[in-house]
Amino acid sequence: MLLWAALTAAPAILHAQEGGISRKQQERILAKKAKDEKKAKTKQDKADRERHLSIQDKETRKRMKRHTRRADRRGSGAHRDGFLTRLFSRRR
Repeated sequence: MLLWAALTAAPAILHAQEGGISRKQQERILAKKAKDEKKAKTKQDKADRERHLSIQDKETRKRMKRHTRRADRRGSGAHRDGFLTRLFSRRR
């Protein structure tokens, strides 16, 4: 009688999909995790940049801002000073 009770109490056939989460759900979880990590990294980079600027004195911040603007205008890579700056600058 005990054997019969044990057999009837056991669950019916289990399928692999019933035990865990689906592939689609797992992909959603991974995508959300990656998005959260990217957002956290961006936030940390911004905080680091602001902290770095706050440490500098006013003249240095102005110089950094001026050079950043010039780099944004000219794009990445080595910059070349303007014609008049090159013409009237001191030779080294």
